[in-house]
Amino acid sequence: MGNVTTSETSPATVTVDIYSDVVCPWCYIGKRRFEAGLELARQAGLDADVEVSFKPFQLDPRAAPGVAGPVFDAYAKKFGGEEQARAIIDRVTGEAAANGLAFRMDRALRANTLLAHRLIWLAGEPGSPVDQDAMKERLLRAYFMDGEHIGDADTLARLAAEVGFDRDEVVEFLDSERGTDAVADELRHAYENGITAVPTYVFNGEWAVPGAQEPEMFAKVIAKMAEKATERSAGESGASAPS
Repeated sequence: MGNVTTSETSPATVTVDIYSDVVCPWCYIGKRRFEAGLELARQAGLDADVEVSFKPFQLDPRAAPGVAGPVFDAYAKKFGGEEQARAIIDRVTGEAAANGLAFRMDRALRANTLLAHRLIWLAGEPGSPVDQDAMKERLLRAYFMDGEHIGDADTLARLAAEVGFDRDEVVEFLDSERGTDAVADELRHAYENGITAVPTYVFNGEWAVPGAQEPEMFAKVIAKMAEKATERSAGESGASAPS
C-alpha cells in the first residue's frame, strides 16, 4: 500500500507548551512530575505522540543583566524577611527531594534569565544539535544544584557546550540580537493570554493547567487531550474521505 497511513500507524499528537523560568523551583519540580505523569500515561496505553515546547516566563524581568546574588537575599527581600525566606527554601527543597531533585539553594545565584531563555529558544530551532529538554534540564541543574551564574554569557556558553552545542557559536549567538524578538514575542503572548504564574502547561493550545500538579493529574490530562486529538483527527479524516 505504499506510503498510505492510517490512524493506527499515525497516532494523534498532543502538544504541550510549558511556560516556566529557570530560577523557578516549582518549575523544576513540575518538570519531574510532568515527566512521571507522561510515563504513567504511556504505561496505561497512551496512543498519541506528545510534543513538548518550553516557553519563556520571567519571575523577575527587572533583574539587572549580568548581575547575580544569593537567592536567600532575593527571597528575604521579596517575601518579607529572613524567616519567610528560610521557610520557603526549606519547603521547596523538601518537595524537590521527594521528586528526586537534590536542591542546593545555599549555592543558588538569582540572576536575569533572558539570555537563558534565548538559549532554550535556540535549542528549539530547526537543525539544533541539542533539544530543548536537554538545554532546559542543564540550566535548571546549573541554577538549583551547581550554583552557576545563569545570567552570564560565558557560563551559558560553557553549559550549552556540555550538552552538545558548539561553544563559539553560542558565544556569537548570545552576543547578537538573534532570538531576542522571538523570546519577547513569546513573553508577550504569555502575558496577553493570562499566564501570570509558572509553571503553566498549555495542552493543544486550548487547555491551560497551572502549577506543579501531581503525576497522576498530568497523566489524566494527557490521556484526555490525546482522546480529543484522536477524535478530531478521525473527524478530519472522515470529512476528507471520498463519498
